[in-house]
Amino acid sequence: MKRRALVSVSDKRGVAAFARRLHKLGFEIISTGGTAKALEGAKVPVTQVADVTGAPEMLAGRVKTLHPRIHGGILADLDDPDQVIELVDQDIGPIDLVCVNLYPFEETVAGGAEEKEAIEQIDIGGPTLLRAAAKNFKSVTVVPSPSFYKEVAAEMELGQVEETTRRRLALEAFRRTAEYDASISAWLTERIEKEGEIPKNGSAGDAHEESPEDATVEEDGFPEVLTKRYERALPLRYGENPHQAAAYYAEAEDGGHLLTGVERLQGRPLSFNNLYDVDAARTLLADLSEDGRAAAVIIKHANPCGAAVADDLAEAYRRAFASDPTSAFGGIVALSGAVDGELAREISKVFTEVLISPSFDDEARKAFSEKPNMTLLEAGPIARPKLSAKHVTGGILLQETDRVESDEEYELATSVHPSPDELGDLHFAWKVAKSVKSNAIVLAKNEATVGIGAGQTSRVESSELAVRKAGERARGAVAASDAFFPFADGVEALAEAGIKAVIQPGGSKRDGEVVEAADKRNLSMVLTKRRHFLH
Repeated sequence: MKRRALVSVSDKRGVAAFARRLHKLGFEIISTGGTAKALEGAKVPVTQVADVTGAPEMLAGRVKTLHPRIHGGILADLDDPDQVIELVDQDIGPIDLVCVNLYPFEETVAGGAEEKEAIEQIDIGGPTLLRAAAKNFKSVTVVPSPSFYKEVAAEMELGQVEETTRRRLALEAFRRTAEYDASISAWLTERIEKEGEIPKNGSAGDAHEESPEDATVEEDGFPEVLTKRYERALPLRYGENPHQAAAYYAEAEDGGHLLTGVERLQGRPLSFNNLYDVDAARTLLADLSEDGRAAAVIIKHANPCGAAVADDLAEAYRRAFASDPTSAFGGIVALSGAVDGELAREISKVFTEVLISPSFDDEARKAFSEKPNMTLLEAGPIARPKLSAKHVTGGILLQETDRVESDEEYELATSVHPSPDELGDLHFAWKVAKSVKSNAIVLAKNEATVGIGAGQTSRVESSELAVRKAGERARGAVAASDAFFPFADGVEALAEAGIKAVIQPGGSKRDGEVVEAADKRNLSMVLTKRRHFLH
């Protein structure tokens, strides 16, 4: 019996050469519409699907291969005598190979297509053919991408495609249909959320308040089912520790991730811990450089150990480094502007594991070339996602990405007012505190950190740690606390060290005592009514 191959592709690269090799091996090529025309134009003999099914293509091409004479030939288990007899009784010939790639839905919606055009690019017959052939890989070879043409043709020319290869191709086919469906689901979800958006607190006339548990998908913006596709983007030497294997996977749908637009100019490949720190560095840098001023950030173990803004990039770096020179050793440095030779030589005085900047001039590249263990990354601002996730055992926690909004309204809680300079430092410290692990206390002066207390289990300990790191620089500085002070002791520790102003969310049942302690010590206090925990 003559072998048959069904070939129906959207991406026609290499398909004529592949079909020609199959024809030379004795295959009858069955094809549809545009693919059939392309093969005929390349002088490859083709049998139209309509000649096999006895039914014309219908509904502007929406129905072509959805027919028992096609799917019976693909799905028949040729090791089952009863199914073989049934094929004979129905005059259906088996199909030995299915070569299909899908309508370019992802590319269409990525280009901003209107809904009607996007819907027409939702492939129905293609995924059905791929799934049918993949299910029956014992009898059928499925070819879901042009990348497999050479391999399949080569094995066919040796006699047949091995079952191990057919099984692997079936996996690739199911992966492709899964990611295709996921992209359609994500597109529809986004449209439904945009078109059916309801204010989170209800409309102006609501007589009651819903609990978060009662909120619907339309109200809270979180889908009932979250479908994401991740692709392996980078092999890693190891995980957090050398005995842990690791790899970096990037979201495939959004087109932007941590390393999008990043070029490694020199140094070792990025490690697991490097990537985690790079994420923290680029995120804080984006917050601090929003107004266009020069900004520098130094990260160690995912926590800022120094940050500053200034009119000059070199000055911003010097201030950030001065915050905690000991911790800066072996850290991750992110800069908002171009690095020249002079700044490069200054940075090279201390071991920096990774340096991130939008650009490096030739003199800087030459200076850093003498530090081969330093990894240089050329990267612009990071695109921050609307939602962020944290993994827990067996699942993820999904939340809106935390931001310090420019329109936040702050309240002065004390009789003492901060000076304009102190108010600027408070805003700066508040942005940095968002990127410090809780409990977080950030001391700042002249828009540079001078002491950071991070990750302590009590707020007073974070206050004491920040003060100890700042030393005499605490005098005249301001402080930011990522959450309220549960007791007055944290504020008292700051005031005793010479802190002049504090910014914090407020909301403690002892707020009165905390504010009173600040007033007694001639310390101004600003309440933000919003906390910035980072666990």
